[in-house]
Amino acid sequence: MKGVKILLGDPKKALIKLSIPAMISNLVFTLYNLADGVWVAGLGSSALSAVGIFFPIFMIFIALSVGLGIGASSAISRRIGAKDKVGADSTASHALVISLVVAATITSLLIFLETLLRIFGAEGEVLKLALDYSRVVVAGSVFLVFSNVSTGILNGEGSTKRAMYANVSGTLLNIVLDPVFIYVLGLGIVGAAYATVVSMMLTSLIYLHWFLSGKTYVTPTFKHFKFDGKVVFDILRVGIPSSFSMITMSVAMVFLNLIIINYGGPEGIAVFTSAWRIVSFGFIPLFGMAGALTAITGAAFGAKNMENLKKAYYHAIKIAATIELFAFTLIFLTASKSAVLFTYSELSANIYDELVIALRILPSFLPFTPLGIMTVATFQGIGKGEYALAVNILRTLVFQLSFAYVFALSYGFYGVLVGITLGNVVASLVAFFLGNFTIKALERVVV
Repeated sequence: MKGVKILLGDPKKALIKLSIPAMISNLVFTLYNLADGVWVAGLGSSALSAVGIFFPIFMIFIALSVGLGIGASSAISRRIGAKDKVGADSTASHALVISLVVAATITSLLIFLETLLRIFGAEGEVLKLALDYSRVVVAGSVFLVFSNVSTGILNGEGSTKRAMYANVSGTLLNIVLDPVFIYVLGLGIVGAAYATVVSMMLTSLIYLHWFLSGKTYVTPTFKHFKFDGKVVFDILRVGIPSSFSMITMSVAMVFLNLIIINYGGPEGIAVFTSAWRIVSFGFIPLFGMAGALTAITGAAFGAKNMENLKKAYYHAIKIAATIELFAFTLIFLTASKSAVLFTYSELSANIYDELVIALRILPSFLPFTPLGIMTVATFQGIGKGEYALAVNILRTLVFQLSFAYVFALSYGFYGVLVGITLGNVVASLVAFFLGNFTIKALERVVV
């Protein structure tokens, strides 16, 4: 009940208490992502490019599972706010059933992997490496989906600390296994894939143990499971738009990769992918706070408490913007040092100068990002997944892509980086306007 009490208490305090565990979890995952890139960099720029080309596809898998988890989190928190424990349990059970269907769908894509990778620009040695890596990851996708949906369930009940323990355990194992599988066992890029799958399996087993032993407030059970279309609709109304929101990022990444290849070649892909791993550190507090904000605003909306909803939304933006300003400054000032992480090998040293410049351009949008991400999180919390989707489409497919293409025409590879930055800034400002408008409209109808 501790997480539930926090969830229904002072929104400002809840935001901090529920965000910190999620931030720690995201920090460890980002460290893994960085470490994974560093170890793969030792295999050469072709290996980095292979992972970079598969990345948009992998992002689609993550989007489907995380989106479903967000849908479960929103639906569960709203039921907790309305004091409907039975409904929250049923929602969790339905979410896990849906996760198995999603996992089976992802695994079936093994048949089309080579075709997909070719469409995304892979060829020659890069294609071979990308295939070796992706086949293992796709085969183990059931663990990816289960763990992300389980994270959503625990976030929905305010148990972000417990979710942190499970995710950090798996991620730390991944960090340890990467060099062992890649270099000690001599598996190369396939070793990185095996390390990823084994770590996701551990996280899934931890969640499964908690659910079966009744250590969570929400109790998913299948003993007397009865399909309820209304529950499924409530999960998917937020889950599907959330998934599509993240998928638009992958789609945008595909087109960005094509633009980058055209203006920067395979080395451009390696530069962008490596720079993005560093910039991703700036998203750690944002995504942690966004997950907490979805649950808090969901509970407030379920309890029809618009005052708590507003407090949580504006306070989240204020704190996150301050953090992101610091993140931008830090990444900008340490660009020359950070670039060494991906260029220590003779095979990848040729991208050093471009990587330093990329690390000084891309993070410029970070201080504006909270305006968009916190708005999206609030839309998800109140069950308006379609609003969140609209905001992300504007950011990724409209502003980001169009700006990147237009600037690339005049300034080449660096123009792509500038376009991505400006596109994100404009989209964040538009999202904040829509968030304010929606909250004021809700105040007039929610009693």
